[in-house]
Amino acid sequence: MDTCHQLDIVLASGASDALSLAISVLCNEGQNILLPRPGFSLYQTLSESKGIECRYYNLLPDRNWETDLDHLSSLIDDKTACLLINNPSNPCGSNFTRQHLESILSLCEIYKLPVICDEIYEDMVYGDNIFYPLANLTKTVPILKISGLAKRYLIPGWRVGWIFIYDYNNILNEVRSGLASLANLILGANSLIQNALPDIIMNTPQSFHDETDKLLEENAKLSANVLGKIPGLHVIVPQGAMYMMVGINIEEFKDINNDIEFSEKLVQEESVLCLPGKSFHYPNYVRIVTTAPAEKLNEAYQRIKEFCARYHV
Repeated sequence: MDTCHQLDIVLASGASDALSLAISVLCNEGQNILLPRPGFSLYQTLSESKGIECRYYNLLPDRNWETDLDHLSSLIDDKTACLLINNPSNPCGSNFTRQHLESILSLCEIYKLPVICDEIYEDMVYGDNIFYPLANLTKTVPILKISGLAKRYLIPGWRVGWIFIYDYNNILNEVRSGLASLANLILGANSLIQNALPDIIMNTPQSFHDETDKLLEENAKLSANVLGKIPGLHVIVPQGAMYMMVGINIEEFKDINNDIEFSEKLVQEESVLCLPGKSFHYPNYVRIVTTAPAEKLNEAYQRIKEFCARYHV
């Protein structure tokens, strides 16, 4: 990966604050931003709070949640400020190939769109999948890369994230100064953790990351294997991160009309909590988090199996 100059790095109070800064600096009120569907709900919250229109481009479940590039292109107009990509994905657990990322970049070059790339789950991929940092694949498209400590180092709540500015052609000079000003609104990220950053990043053994990825991969395989056998459900096997989207064949269930009702009844009757797909603008799916110990996942999936058996027709 190309190294960043210190002036190209902005620290924030977690990746969520970094996202807020990036959206604020690239988008003006009345413009629109392109967001993935399904996608992390915070993107909408941050954008709409700033008077920015959200336009959702489709991800394709039958292609491991790749971007529908034709649909994405159809959403772009003269008020489109930027594209936001999340890779690996929450909630999909997908990881884009190099070829697909290059196709997205080609589209951005045509339309002169800067990219906010949320890579908080960078390198958290399974098996033969390879994570490609988007900024490594272009010298022309300006990129604001978002990441932080919470996911890769398993320390949510420590509240240190960052923005890396990749701008080889000096297109984002005003953005760079704007980010510096916006970052000062909170007088800086957690100072204690800032002091610990060099030690955390440089001295965490690779074995820690390898063991984490191995556990997540095993849990993903377990989840896909068990849930994929339950009548009325269909799974898209994840490739990275710590999530999996599970489809609900609603027409096969009695007294359940949508993913909201499915999730509500499931937690009421079996004390198993899944987020409904509507939370991610993608109905009739639920999101599974695969971080729990295997025995807890097995217990939860047995309860889901029993729940589905009661309602499946």
